[in-house]
This record gives sequence, C-alpha cells and structure tokens, in this order.
Amino acid sequence: MEKFQVTGMSCAACSSRVEKAVTKVPGVKSVAVSLLTNSMGVEIEPEKAAEKDGVSAAICKAVADAGYGASPVNQKESGSSESRGEKAAAASQALEDHETPILLRRLIISVVLLVPLMYISMGSHMWGWPAPAVFHNPLVNGIYQLLLTLIIMAVNQKFFVSGFKGLLHGAPNMDTLVAMGAGAAFAYSTWALFAMSVAAEESMEAAHGYMNEFYFESAATILTLITVGKTLEARSKGKTTDAIRALMDLAPKTANVIRDGVETVVPVEEVQVGDLFVVRPGENIPVDGVVEKGESAVDESALTGESIPVDKEPGSHVSGATINTSGFLTCRASRVGQDTTISQIIQMVEDAAATKAPIAKVADRVSGIFVPVVILIAVVTGAGWLIAGQSFGFALARAISVLVISCPCALGLATPVAIMVGNGLSARHGVLFKTAASLEGTGRVRTVVLDKTGTITEGKPHVTDMVCADGVTEAELLRVAAALEGPSEHPLARAIVEAAKTGGETVEGFQALPGAGVEGKLQGNVAYGGNSLLMGKKGLLTEAMEQKGQALAEEGKTPLYFAYQDRILGIIAVADVVKADSREAIEQMKNMGIEVVMLTGDNGRTAAAIASQTGVDGVVSDVLPQEKEAVVRRLSARGSAAMVGDGINDAPALTRADVGVAIGAGADVALEAADVVLMKSSLMDVVGAIRISRQTIRNIHENLFWAFIYNVIGIPLAAGLWYVFGGPLLNPMFGAAAMSLSSVCVCLNALRLNFFDPRKAVTDGVWKRRAEKKPLEKIDFGEKPDGEGIETVENAEAMNENQINQEKQIQEKTGGIMMKKVLKIEGMMCGHCQSHVDKALNNLKGVSASVNLEAGTATVECGEAITDDMLRAAVEEAGYEVTGIQ
Repeated sequence: MEKFQVTGMSCAACSSRVEKAVTKVPGVKSVAVSLLTNSMGVEIEPEKAAEKDGVSAAICKAVADAGYGASPVNQKESGSSESRGEKAAAASQALEDHETPILLRRLIISVVLLVPLMYISMGSHMWGWPAPAVFHNPLVNGIYQLLLTLIIMAVNQKFFVSGFKGLLHGAPNMDTLVAMGAGAAFAYSTWALFAMSVAAEESMEAAHGYMNEFYFESAATILTLITVGKTLEARSKGKTTDAIRALMDLAPKTANVIRDGVETVVPVEEVQVGDLFVVRPGENIPVDGVVEKGESAVDESALTGESIPVDKEPGSHVSGATINTSGFLTCRASRVGQDTTISQIIQMVEDAAATKAPIAKVADRVSGIFVPVVILIAVVTGAGWLIAGQSFGFALARAISVLVISCPCALGLATPVAIMVGNGLSARHGVLFKTAASLEGTGRVRTVVLDKTGTITEGKPHVTDMVCADGVTEAELLRVAAALEGPSEHPLARAIVEAAKTGGETVEGFQALPGAGVEGKLQGNVAYGGNSLLMGKKGLLTEAMEQKGQALAEEGKTPLYFAYQDRILGIIAVADVVKADSREAIEQMKNMGIEVVMLTGDNGRTAAAIASQTGVDGVVSDVLPQEKEAVVRRLSARGSAAMVGDGINDAPALTRADVGVAIGAGADVALEAADVVLMKSSLMDVVGAIRISRQTIRNIHENLFWAFIYNVIGIPLAAGLWYVFGGPLLNPMFGAAAMSLSSVCVCLNALRLNFFDPRKAVTDGVWKRRAEKKPLEKIDFGEKPDGEGIETVENAEAMNENQINQEKQIQEKTGGIMMKKVLKIEGMMCGHCQSHVDKALNNLKGVSASVNLEAGTATVECGEAITDDMLRAAVEEAGYEVTGIQ
C-alpha cells in the first residue's frame, strides 16, 4: 500500500472529497483517507505496479485538482542505515503535534484583539461601561471595530482560503461554513458603516441608529471561538497518538556493537543483521536478536503488557525496546530497522488507524452532503425570515447562526479518534488489531473457536501424575525413568527428563522399540519404559497397574510404564496440560455471552478430558488441519465467529473466520492470516481484545450519537424554529462556541478509552443479555459422549456424511436438477475477501459455492430456484461486484 500525506483537509467533507477524487484515478484499487492523521493509504492494482510512480503522480494531481495537497511518503528500501534513519525520523515527525502550536499563536493574537473589540462594541455601547470620549462618535467606533476585525480575519485567514477554495472546487467544507458566516457578518457590518457615514451628513442621531446593525464583534468572535475549538481539537487529536509515540520513544538511539573485537557505540540505524551487540543492566535492547552469552531477566511489558520480567539465557530471543533488568547480555542481531518487533507493532497500529471501520460508512455518507445541505438551509432560513417580515439584520443573524453552528468535523472524527485510541490501548496490553474493521468485528463475535494445542494447552507435554508400585518411591521411579529416557528425543521423554531436573545415570545398550517404548541397562540390570503392550509382552504388567493406567488414559493423559530388575516400578503420566488461565478466560468469555468451541485433531477421549477441565461449550475432535476451515465455516454461518490459533497450521481456519486471532505471536507479529495478533500466549488476552473492541464500539456509538444529535438540535435552534413557538433565539457567537465544543467533546470522549481496564468485566453482563435474546442455532457435529454436553466429531467422516445428506436434501428440493454457474467477481483482494464472498454465496439455501481468488471467479452449483439476480445480490451485499455470470 502506498502512503501519502494530505494537506488542506479540515473536516469529514474534505476527506470524503479526497477519497472520491483518488478513487477515479486509473490503477487505484482502494483508498482510505484519515482525517485524524492527515494521511492517505492507496492500494494500486497489481497490473499497474510497474507504473507506480506514474500512478502516484496522477494521485497527487487528482488531490490537487480537488483543492488539496498530497505528497508520497518516503518508501525507500530499508536496506541502508540512511534510509532506515530517514524513515524513523519521518515516522516520528509525522506523529508530532505540529498543529497545536500554530493554532495557539493564532488564538492568543485573536483573544488579545477580541477583548478590546468586545469592550467597545458590547461593554461601552450596550452596557454603558466607561470608554474614551472619542468612541462616543459612531463613525470612530465603527472604524475601530472594522480595523480590529480585519486584523483578526487576517490572522485566521486559513478559514477563508480553505473555505472559498473548497467552494470554488465544488467541495465546500467546514471552513466554508465558517468563512461564509464570518464573511457575511463582516460584509453586512461594513455596509452599515458606509450607510452610517452617509447618515452622519444629515445628523449624528441618524448615524447612531446604525450602531445596532454592526456585527463586527460577531465575525471576530466566531473566528476566535472556532480557533479555540480547533486548538483544543488539535491538542486532543495529538493525545490520541501518545501510545504510538511512547512506543517509539522506547527504542534506544544507539547500540553497543562489537566489531573487530572492539565495543563501539553506533547509531541504532547502523546495526546490521549478524552484528554482535552488548546490553548492560538497565539499558534498552536496541534491536531484535538472539542471546549468545549471559543470563538476565528482560522487562517486555512495552510489547506484551506483561509486567513480570522474562528470564533469558543463551539461545533465547530478545526484542528491541525491551529493558535488560539485571545481567550482562551479548546478543547477535537478527532483525533491524523496520523489521524489528517494535517497528512492526508501530506500523500495524498506524495502518489500522489509516483504515476505516464499517460503522464509519454512515458518517461518511452524511458528511459528503452535509455542507451543501447546511448552506441551503442557511439560505432558506434567511429568505424565510425576510418573507415573514423580519429585518434584514435579523434574517442575516439567523442564517449566520445556521452556518456556524453546523459541524461536520464531529461526524468525521467520531470513528477515527476512537479507533486510534482503542488501537493504542490494545497495543499497550499486547493486542494488535490489523485494521479498523477487525477492531470493530472482534467485539461482535458470537462464537470463539479455540485450537487446543498451544492455545488452550501449553503446547508441550508435562508430567502430571506418578503412580508407584508397592515399595517404590516417586524419587526412585523418576530416577530410573529419567535415566532410561535420557538418550531419547521423543517429546514425552523430554518431559520426564525435565521433571527429574537432574542428569540421569548412564544407560548402556539403549534401544528404541518402535511402537512400544525403550529399553537399556542401568548398573547392569535391564530396564524398560513404554506402553502397556510392552509391559504385557515382557510379563511385567499387573492387573492393578493396568487399571490405573487405563484410568489415566480416560483423563486424556498418556501413561508410560517403567520396569527395572524384572519388576514394574510404576506409571508416569504425561499430558499437554491446560494453561493456568485458560479455564478462567473461557469462563469469562461465556459470561460475555460468547459460545466457546474447542477444535482439535486429538481423539475424542483426550478432547473430552480437556473440555471437562476448561468448561468449553462444545468440542470438535479428530479434525485434520485442512478440515478445520470447514468447521469454522459452518460455525460462522449462524453468527460471527472468531478462530484463535497459533498461526502455524491454522491459516485456512484463521482466514475463513470472521475474525482470525493469532495467539502467542511473540516476534512474528506480522502473521498474514490473522486479523488480530496477541503477543502473549494467554487466552486472557482474547478476553481483553473482545472487551477493548466492545468498549471502542460503544465509544464510537456515543460519538456518533453526540455528533448527530448536536446537529439535529442545534440547526433548528440556530434557524429560529424554536423562536416561532416562543423559544429562545441563538446569537451567532453562541453558535460558534457550540460548534467548537462539539468536536472537542468527541475527542475528549474518545480519550476516555485510555482509562479503560480490559481486565475488568464492566459491561460483560449487558452483552450477555443481548446474546441471550438472540440464541445461536445449535450445530450437531456428531455423537455426544455419555454424561457430557459436548458436541464431538469422532472422525472426519461424520462431517462428510452431514455434507452429503445436505446435498441430497438440496437435490430433492430442486427436483434433482442441479445447475453450474461461474460468476466473474471484481473487488476481491485477499483471502478475507475470498472468504466473505464464499460465505455470502454458501449462505444461500440450496447453493454450493467455491471461490477462486486468483481467477476472480466463483463456481456455483445450485437448483433452478436460484436465479442470477439472487446470486448477484448476495455478492454485492457482501461489498463486491459481479461483472458477469456464465
């Protein structure tokens, strides 16, 4: 995606105008403009990739023709240290608040000039405050107000330049409303001043009558108050990027690199992959690397949100921007520049802020027509009051009030400020949303599908039980087992060796027995370790010990039998244990109204044992990796589903899900298949991600409500509609103040998200009650085990059989006549697009569809009852275009 900086935008109408202009440029596939960061992301069609420079030039020209400015962000290759430094500097500079200082200077000058203006125009003339005698002359008074107002207008000329420029380009914006309102007040007041000078030739009393026709103070106050609002808004907007700036500030500027055996301090941009660098206690780690010497504890809270330092030893991975808390480390650089974990996190947060959430579409549509409609309302208001017999000054005041109270900015900022703050909040807690759509979609999930291995469980076996024969101690059993399994590389053997924590005795004649176990000699005596078949074959298995082994197997554990000196010593049970917080996380998800389903390739017995420990609502077992996608598709068909996996063999399922969540990503934050990336391997972060998403959605709803209701109430009030029924009239100055506060309120409301703690179940009960009102359809994946309310698939054939039965029902309904159609579809860009189209078509009853992303087609099998219009409507509703059906 190509990035551009855009200048001249002041409200949502501007960003909408820029988007429309760039969309029409040949070679542009998609565009997203961010009013918050004044940036634009453009995806260029693959066939135009070779002409990227030409397309970029055309984009800049299109933006200029629309009345704004655009320049490409530096996209140099990151191979050299110079380009890496330039990128880092540009990224840091882009996040700095450049607007607030400029606006603050304008505001100070405006206020300094407005105070004496208001004193003479309002205090002296209307309220009788003391003033120099010279101001008793109406002409001197009027000229004084004219001059001060002109200076204030010159200081705030940006409103007029931007506003009238947008009007001339056919794209009026918020500045247009301000410029028209202040300009009309100034123009009418100037006319009144000239009329006063004519009347003064006859009598000063007639000239005094024109004093009430001056609106100079209104024009000046409108500009000053709007500048107040813009300053507060800019400051609030600047606060929304604090989280990203904080992450950038963590990265050290220098590194202690060892070159030619000498330690040298170099800028971090000059560190190359393969360089050795050292980190002393208390220093920040400069880049990603692997520890070669030393041991220490590293504070990774900046990346993962985990406050407890992580122990590091030779072979451990370390990440840039984390803090070495104790020992001296020597590391070899593995990722530098834009490839480091911290850089990828920052890039991901920025990219997410540059995208638009689906919920923002309503505000975008309204913003596109908002300003022209407001101008029309203002004209109609002024004309209406003139027709009703009111004075020109009264009618003008009402029209000006309509212009200055209307605020499209609040509409445009409602979503992006909340998305930016929500992304910063989630990044601080080790949760990364790739797009605004994924941030919104995560909170709407009804089903969470959890991969078992590495997600619910630790992902590697641990010793869970030891059952000793009579007269045998656990220490003796573990000593023999660890010695016997020492030479083995099997994961179960490694678990036993780790449990012993000490080196085992030397084994002679070690031999692996395929499918049975191992054997060897300890101190000249034969020892065996393995399954019950091996012990039975050797005649060492007792009935009591066999029963205990079966009981452990029923619990989903693997019993390993050990014998020494012709007698059985006991059993060591090994299993992939459930993570410490998995049960609590699953329980909290259920309390949020979410159905939790476990998906595993393990056998039904092991799956049922894990399910009973964790309390999941359902489990699908014996599923091959390629079959997980089909299970997720069925679950998502009845309501939004999230798939949580490690991203290794879960890519198809992650892509198929409405929201794909990669857990325990660590340094690999850029996993392509996932929509959400969790830095830690904890299911509590899934809970946190859902809560952050839901709180952000709630914040956006609050912002949109305020933005809409403000205009719904404010515009009729400004137009004088309430005055007709005996209500108050709104002074244009108060209208300007209200306009300023509207955007500020939206920004401040979004900043409240920073105080949200995703560990607290603040609104879980509300979401659960909503879910209970719309229960999900039950899906039976196969037989239910006795005594358990768990749905399982004993083998893959159960699903295939269900699919065959479904196809038979379709054929029976359509009279056995099935037709094959090929749809040509435009707009699909990635695997997610493919899954959306696939879901839209397969949700049609009586349709079986297969989507080919590369070819841009969908092959559909359906009955005669399914018309082309039905297929076309399903695809277009999903957001894509059908260009042909064969």
